Amino acid sequence: MTLDMVARTGPLPGPRVRVVHLGGSVFDALADGDLHRANAVSPVPLSPYFAGPDWRGVWRMRSQQLRQDPASAAWVTGVIWDTRQQVAVGRAGYHGPPDTAGLVEIGYAVDPAYRRRGYARAALEALLHRAATDEAVRTVRVTIAPENTASSDLAAQYGFAAVGEQWDDEDGLELVYEISARN
Repeated sequence: MTLDMVARTGPLPGPRVRVVHLGGSVFDALADGDLHRANAVSPVPLSPYFAGPDWRGVWRMRSQQLRQDPASAAWVTGVIWDTRQQVAVGRAGYHGPPDTAGLVEIGYAVDPAYRRRGYARAALEALLHRAATDEAVRTVRVTIAPENTASSDLAAQYGFAAVGEQWDDEDGLELVYEISARN
């Protein structure tokens, strides 16, 4: 499943990305570290990094989430797909559909082989665009580890404001930033 979440960064030619959503069978295969099986059912080819240990916890969580709520597939983590180079460069999406207050939390991560090329910015823009065009979304949240200054700086450039902090069992201390979806 592919949603039209496309972004182009900055005034100079930057990466063009699309967030391609995955199904439960892809999540299951990636959570098991089985790249061959994942690529057999994925809408786009994935590199070994996607099935590696760094992201297995996310895939496991999303797999379980889809089993409990199949309708969340259109919202949860997908692949950051570079539409020019035709390559998967990372993962991006929301933690789930908007809650009853209209809040969505975004998450993204770029494969280390593709960092510092504008992909995080492009993914963030695509996610913000999707949130802004969905009537159910009123607030967008991102949580960032205190030492991740690159992500904090990027969030600030888009107007995210710090609203608190939280403890995440998987990631530890996180700073919480929010912005109105209609900024």
